Amino acid sequence: MTRLSPYRFAGRTAVLTGAASGIGEQLAHGLAARGSDLVLLDRDALRLDAVAEALRTAYPGVTVRTHVVDLADRAAAVAAAERIRAEHPAINLLINNAGVALGGRFEQLTLEEFEWVMAVNLSAPLVLIHHLLPALAAAPGSHLVNVSSLYGLIAPAGQSAYSSSKFALRGLSEVLRGELRGRDIGVTTVHPGGIRTRIAETARVGVNVSAEESEQGKQIFRAMLTFPPEKAAEQILDGVRRRRARVLIGASAKLPDVLARITPAHHMRVIQALTAAVVRAAASRTRPGAEQPTTGQEAAR
Repeated sequence: MTRLSPYRFAGRTAVLTGAASGIGEQLAHGLAARGSDLVLLDRDALRLDAVAEALRTAYPGVTVRTHVVDLADRAAAVAAAERIRAEHPAINLLINNAGVALGGRFEQLTLEEFEWVMAVNLSAPLVLIHHLLPALAAAPGSHLVNVSSLYGLIAPAGQSAYSSSKFALRGLSEVLRGELRGRDIGVTTVHPGGIRTRIAETARVGVNVSAEESEQGKQIFRAMLTFPPEKAAEQILDGVRRRRARVLIGASAKLPDVLARITPAHHMRVIQALTAAVVRAAASRTRPGAEQPTTGQEAAR
């Protein structure tokens, strides 16, 4: 099988979803710094405009276009994809980064809540890939990135919708990798661990999840979110350059991946014990008199 040549960023067009904050914002800066023209999508118009303006100021030689779109709305996602394809007949890089989180056991969620997660985390990437694949095929040496999750490697209780969506996106990526390689299109699946973003505060919980359970889940999230988003973005872009099949970010993704492969029937017991230890350590650091993190260590999104 022919080996794909390293991806070149300069002078090429990249489409990026979820670009207004967190990993997406850092990916936008990393791509611009490498000379890529950008097509940025997000539902947060104010944040997206601010990111675009910062990019245009910092990288005047790069073209930055924006599309405000709620990817949970299938019709809006289709319309955005069609506009992008009309404006860019050839696209070199598509990064499906946008995602939403929803806490709750399966029986605590409504079908509408479950379907909302699937719409953003799976259906939106499907729509964009379906409509933009001809544009990727028109650009020699193009590349596709789907951002899955740690929870696309393991499936902990209380993450029924989120984990289902991320496992499905992982499966789609693996199928496409085999199907598209012969067309000179690379595919990378990204599995971020605990990235220091605002997800603990912005994640939704099911309507039937108690306030106590909700707060407990947020505490676990906060304790795990330690990896800098700018470093995560650099690892993703390096993976694109090297045409890597998978990018696992942080020990919180790499260790569970190893455990899931070594002991598929029992790995969650070990992970639960490790998670409990991390939460206890985080709680001890926030007690009165404990040393507090510096600003640079606090949540970045």
